[in-house]
Amino acid sequence: MDLYMGVNFFELPPHIYALADNAYHTMLSEANNHFILISGESGAGKTEASKKILQYYAVSCPSSTLLDTVRDRMLMSNPVLEAFGNAKTMKNDNSSRFGKYMDIQFDIQGDAVGGHILSYLLEKSRVVHQNHGERNFHIFYQLVEGGEEDLLRQLGLERDTKRYCYLVQGECSNVSSINDKNDWKTVKNALSVIDFDASDTEHLFGIISSVLHLGNVHFDRDTKGYAILNSNAALRWVSKLLGVHVQVLHGALTFRKIEAKSEEVLSPYTVDHAIYARDALAKAIYDRAFTWLVNRINESLENKDSERKTVIGLLDIYGFEVFTANSFEQFCINYCNEKLQQLFIQLTLKAEQEEYEAEGIGWEPVQFFNNKIICDLVEEKHRGIISVLDEECVRPGDATDLTFLEKLEEKMGNHPHFVTHKLADKKTRKSLERGDFRLLHYAGEVTYCVVGFIDKNNDLLYKNIKDMMRLSKNPIIQQCFPATKAESRRRPETVATQFKNSLLRLTEILTAKEAWYVRCLKSNDNKQQGKFDEVLVRHQVKYLGLMEHLRVRRAGFAYRRKYEVFLKRYKPLCPATWPHWRGVPSEGVEKLVQHLGYQPDEYKMGRTKIFIRYARTLFATEDAFEICKHELATKLQAKYKGYKVKGEFRKQKEAATKIETCWRGVQARKERDRRAWAVKVIKKFIKGYLTRREAKTTDNSEYLAFVRQSYLNRLKANLPKTVLDKTTWLTPPPVMTETSEILRKLHTRMMVRKYVRGITPQKKAQMQQKVVTSAIFKGKKDSYPSSIAVPFVDTRINEQDINMRVLQTIRHERIKYSVPVVKYDRNGFKPRQRQLILTQAAAHLVEEAKIKQRVDYVSLKGASVSNLGDSVMILHVAFNDPKQKGDLVLQCDHLFEALTKLAMIANKQNNITVVQGSIKFEIQAGKQNAVDFSTGQEPMIYKGPNGHLMVVAPRIKSR
Repeated sequence: MDLYMGVNFFELPPHIYALADNAYHTMLSEANNHFILISGESGAGKTEASKKILQYYAVSCPSSTLLDTVRDRMLMSNPVLEAFGNAKTMKNDNSSRFGKYMDIQFDIQGDAVGGHILSYLLEKSRVVHQNHGERNFHIFYQLVEGGEEDLLRQLGLERDTKRYCYLVQGECSNVSSINDKNDWKTVKNALSVIDFDASDTEHLFGIISSVLHLGNVHFDRDTKGYAILNSNAALRWVSKLLGVHVQVLHGALTFRKIEAKSEEVLSPYTVDHAIYARDALAKAIYDRAFTWLVNRINESLENKDSERKTVIGLLDIYGFEVFTANSFEQFCINYCNEKLQQLFIQLTLKAEQEEYEAEGIGWEPVQFFNNKIICDLVEEKHRGIISVLDEECVRPGDATDLTFLEKLEEKMGNHPHFVTHKLADKKTRKSLERGDFRLLHYAGEVTYCVVGFIDKNNDLLYKNIKDMMRLSKNPIIQQCFPATKAESRRRPETVATQFKNSLLRLTEILTAKEAWYVRCLKSNDNKQQGKFDEVLVRHQVKYLGLMEHLRVRRAGFAYRRKYEVFLKRYKPLCPATWPHWRGVPSEGVEKLVQHLGYQPDEYKMGRTKIFIRYARTLFATEDAFEICKHELATKLQAKYKGYKVKGEFRKQKEAATKIETCWRGVQARKERDRRAWAVKVIKKFIKGYLTRREAKTTDNSEYLAFVRQSYLNRLKANLPKTVLDKTTWLTPPPVMTETSEILRKLHTRMMVRKYVRGITPQKKAQMQQKVVTSAIFKGKKDSYPSSIAVPFVDTRINEQDINMRVLQTIRHERIKYSVPVVKYDRNGFKPRQRQLILTQAAAHLVEEAKIKQRVDYVSLKGASVSNLGDSVMILHVAFNDPKQKGDLVLQCDHLFEALTKLAMIANKQNNITVVQGSIKFEIQAGKQNAVDFSTGQEPMIYKGPNGHLMVVAPRIKSR
C-alpha cells in the first residue's frame, strides 16, 4: 500500500491499489464523483477485490478518532454482510448471493467520513433449498457451530447442523476452506464495532434461529387430505422467538384467509400448500431481516454533516453463473451481468468511438460485440422475457411454467439468441429438456429450467401470514412488517420487474459518475491456487471484450477534456492564459499546450475537447501543475498574510489613535480639575498667609494647619541628636511658639531620660565627680579644660603599696582614695615624697611606715589653689588640738581628682577656693607665710628671696 500511495498510475506495475489510489486523487483534484465497477464470473475474486480497495482507503486516508470509527465500521460491514448474504456454491466457497453497491463519502480534505450501501436481489430461495454440494447462508452454520452454549440454549438450538432441514439439503455442511467458529467470533466483533447493542444482536439472532426452527415444522395429513400440526416443539420455538402467539402461528400455517366481498373465509391448506406457505414465510423473514440489517449498517455509517461531499462507489455484484441446473435466480443474475456488460460497452467501446467521430478526430472503427440485443431480449417492454413472465403471473386461468415456456416460443421463436427444445434443430434438441430454454449470453450459452419461474416471480406471502407477523413482539420483525394501513388491492410488482427497475436505477447512479473498471478473471474452475487454465482465461478475455477495448485504448487517446475544463485547470502554467483568458477557449488551450511543449503526435484538437494520446504527457502536465500550485499558494499566502497584517496594523493603529485620544481627554480633564483645585488651594493659601497673624478664622484655618504641619514635618527631620545640642532646634512660626517650646522640653527630657537609662553605675559615678569638679574649677583655674577628658580613677595607690603598719592603723576608717604627693616643709620649703590617704574620717599624710600628719575633716577649714596651670594645693587646718601642726603645702599631679575626692568625702565642696596671686598659710598658731604664683616658660617651685614659696606655672593658651 505504501508503495502505491500518491504514485502516478503508469509509474508502477498494474495493481488494484494503483487504480484505487488514482481514483481517489482524481476525485480530490477534480471534485467529482467516481465509481469502481468490479465484474467477472462467479468465483473470480470480485468480493476480495472490493475488500482490498476498502482496506486501501482505510489505510491511506487521513486518520482521527472520528474517522477511525467510520473506517472500522466500513471495514467491519464486510464480514457481517458476507455472513448474511454469502454462501457456498458449486463454483465458489464464498459466493455473493446478493448485489452490493457501497458509496464511500469523502469530505473536501479527502477524509473518509461516511458511507452508504445499496443491496440488490438477495437469493432468498437459498434459505429453503440448496442444490447438491451447496450450503445455505454462512450465518446459519456460524451460529450453530460457533454460538456460545448459553446462547444456543436461549435460542433452542443444538450444536449439530444435521438437525435442521434447511441446512442438510446440499449435504455439504462442513467445508475445509471455511472455519465457522472463527467466522462467528469475527461477526460478533463486527456487530459491536458497527454499534449494534446487545438487544439488537439478541433479537437478530432470534430471527435467524426462528428460520431454522421453521424449517423443522412438519405437517401431517388428516383424513380429508388437509395439513395439520400435531404437538411440535419447533413451532413453539418459532412462536417464542418471533413473539407471536402459538395459536395464531398455528392457524396461519394451516389455513388461508380468503376475502369474499364483506366476508372472510378460512380455507385449510393441503400439505403441499402448507409447506409452500411455511417456506414463503421463512424466505420473507430472512429477506426482510437482511434488508433491515443493511439499513441498520447505513445508519451507523451515515454522516449528517451538510457540507459538500464527493463519493467513490464500489460495485460488487454477483458474477455470471452457469450451473448444471439453472433456475430463476441464475436468470436474474446473468441478466444483471448483461446490463453491466452493456454499461461497460456503452462507457468505453461504443461511447469512445462515437466521441472521436463527433469531435472530428480521424479514426478507424474497431468492431466489437454489442450485447444490447440480449438485454432487449430480456427486458424489452411487452416483448421481453420479463414482460412475458409477468403476463403469465397475472393471467386468469391455469398459468403454469410450461404455458410460460409456450408463450416464449410464440414470441421469441425467431430470435437468434433464444432456443428451446421445440425450436432447436435435431443436434441441439438432444441437449435440451422439454421444460428448458437456452439463451446465448455474451459470456456463453446458459440453459434455464422453467420449473419454479412463476412461483419465484410471484413470491407470494399470504395476507393472513403478513397480518400475523405484524402482531410480533420482536422489535426487528415489527420494523420488517410495519403495522401500516390496509394494503392496496393493486397487485404488487413481481420480483423480476422489481429487479429490472433497481438495475435501471443503478445504471442511472453509475452513469452520473466517472467510471473505473476492475475485470476479475477466473484462473480455473476447480478453486485451486497456482493453476492457470489458458482455455478458460482466453474465453473470459474474449467474452469480456478486453481485446477490443485494448485496441480502442491503444489507437485512441488516454485523456480528453472540454476546452473550458482543461483551460480552467491548467491555465496557471502559461503566462498568456493566467490569470484570465479572454478569448475563445480552444485558442487558449492551443496557446497553453504550445507553451508546455506538446509535440504534434501527443495531442489532437477536437471540436469541443482536447485529446491527449499518452498518459506520460498528462502526468508531466499534472506534475508541473502541482509545482505551480505550491508556487501560487505561496504567493497567495504571502499576499494574504500581507493583507491580513496590514489590516491588523490598520486596526491596531486606529485602536491606538482612539486610545490616545481617550487617554489625552482623560489626562486633559484630570489636568483641568487639578489646575482648578490648585487655583482654589493657592487662593486659600494666599488669603491664609495675609491673615496669618489674626485669630483663627475659616480663611486662615487651613493655612495655619498647613504651617503647623509643615513645621512639624521639618522639625521631625531635623531634631537635635544629643542633649548638648542647643542650637539646631528650628525656629518656630508665631503660631507654633508655645507648642515648639513644649516639644523642645519634651524632646530634651526624652533624650536625657534615654541617656540616663543608658549609662552604667561606673559612668554615673564618674559624671557625678566631674560635675563637682566643674562646679569648683570651671572658669576659675587655667588647667581645668585639659582635665575634662581625663577620667578619674578610684585610687592611685594599691593597698599592696601602702605600709602594713599604716594599714593596720587606719583600716577601721576604710580607705576611700590614695594618691602620691610632694609635701613642702613649712620652714625652708624642702620637698618630700609622701602618700595622701583619704579615709571616711580624716586625711593622712604618710611617710613609709609612719603617719606624719592626720587631719580630721572637722579640723579641715578648706583648701586653696591658684588660678594658674600649676598643681599646688594648700590644705588649711584649724588649731583645735595643741598637737596639731600647721597648714599643708602639697604638689599633686592629679590635682583635680584629689581635690574632687576630698571635697566629696569630707563634704567640703564650698570650702575649696581658687586664689589669684599668692596664698597665705599658717605655719603654726600666730605665724604665717605665703606661696606666690606666677607664670613662666618652664614650671618651677623654689623658695624666693622674700622667704615665700615661689611657684612658676606654664602659660596655657586660651581656647
